[in-house]
Amino acid sequence: MPKFISPARLLVALVLPAALVLAAFPPPGLDRSQAVTLSIVLVTLSLWATQVLANYLPSLIFFAAMLVLGLAPPDLVFSGFASAAVWLVVSGFVIGSAINLSGLGDRLARAVAPALTSSYPRLIGGLFLLAMMLGFLMPSSVGRAVALMPVGIALAARCGFGPGSKGRIGVAVVLAIGCNMPSFAILPSNIPNMILAGAAETIYGVHFGYLEYLALHYPILGLLKGLVTVVLVLKLFPATIRQGASPDTEIEPVAPPMRGHECSVAIVLLITLGFWATDSLHGINPAWIGLVTATLFLLPRVGIVTPQAFKSSADFGTLLFVAGALALGAVVNATGLGGKAGHWLEQILPLQPGHDFMNFLSLSAMSIATALFATVPTVPAVLTPLAQNLAQASGFPVETVLMTQVIGFSTIFFPYQVAPLVVAMQLSGEKLGHAVRVTVPLAFVTILALLPLDYLWWVLLGWIE
Repeated sequence: MPKFISPARLLVALVLPAALVLAAFPPPGLDRSQAVTLSIVLVTLSLWATQVLANYLPSLIFFAAMLVLGLAPPDLVFSGFASAAVWLVVSGFVIGSAINLSGLGDRLARAVAPALTSSYPRLIGGLFLLAMMLGFLMPSSVGRAVALMPVGIALAARCGFGPGSKGRIGVAVVLAIGCNMPSFAILPSNIPNMILAGAAETIYGVHFGYLEYLALHYPILGLLKGLVTVVLVLKLFPATIRQGASPDTEIEPVAPPMRGHECSVAIVLLITLGFWATDSLHGINPAWIGLVTATLFLLPRVGIVTPQAFKSSADFGTLLFVAGALALGAVVNATGLGGKAGHWLEQILPLQPGHDFMNFLSLSAMSIATALFATVPTVPAVLTPLAQNLAQASGFPVETVLMTQVIGFSTIFFPYQVAPLVVAMQLSGEKLGHAVRVTVPLAFVTILALLPLDYLWWVLLGWIE
């Protein structure tokens, strides 16, 4: 019998009775159905955040509770399975498997190894830089992870880092974060960015230019936050590269020419990257491009991924988790809970014209809290309709209020908030909990240090006068 309960289990133990009380005694402003839905959402979020259960099990609990109690129709509860994000996950598993089976990942690792493997800090920093650069070319976070994670893991193996070692975990975490978070500061490179841009134009006629969006967000939320990420990974997962420690880790000076499946996989991937990078021109969703590529890799006698390889690479638990996270956001939005939370935050936030710094912090906190409660993709859908009222209360232009959402949905405490982070860690084969060790302190550094710097940057650029 343990003498103490872990903090994670304690949090869940506190949330469960609170949720029951909330469901039994709806607070003012919520009807019984909304109160019960909110209680289920809170329990689900606490289970995801604490990882007391495997990440797919809270999704199943959420699905079952919503359907059995009749709180939402099946098409809404299972809407996550119809999302492009889920099919990007499926495609990612297949493409990653093809890269590994063909030996292409090892070849790419061999190509970049001389530039990155002279030291562990150089390896971590270089991989993060590669992920950031790919954010300008590829619009899909999952696609970036699919392309880079096999290369990073192959590099880790060549440096002598086995599964579960701090070096390999560091590589996995820095790539998972690098393929996702910096691209929040690049307009077409993440789904929430595009939802925000589309909603702003539809509701208010506001159009955000590529360069103005980049100039406003990338210096702090991209470059500076990226530097903090690299430092955190190096501190939390220290390791040392031992060059030539074994024959398996030696870097061959000359690689043999590509042939067979390795060549065909490389050609298909180059075509896929080309379509992903030009999606603004042809309009094809990155998920459907990935699905075509995955299908090619699975075809008998044409592809390289056998049925056995597909079964071993695809993780149905991760699909359930991603679908559950997306469905939770959809339910929160459809039941009106997201809007009520936004209006409630609007009432309690200390917004007042002339108090620019406090207004900036309050609006950013509103977005961060919404992302924590309703997941990242839901933030623009929930907060954009409130922007006009928030602008009047704060004295900021509507454009400035809208842009504060980016600070919120790019500040991630837990992986459940953003599905691509979960997928990237799954592709690495390392535990999701390792990413939490970085995302939580990174979020606090963002709030305590980067937010004030961001405010000064916005003032300098004239977004706050």
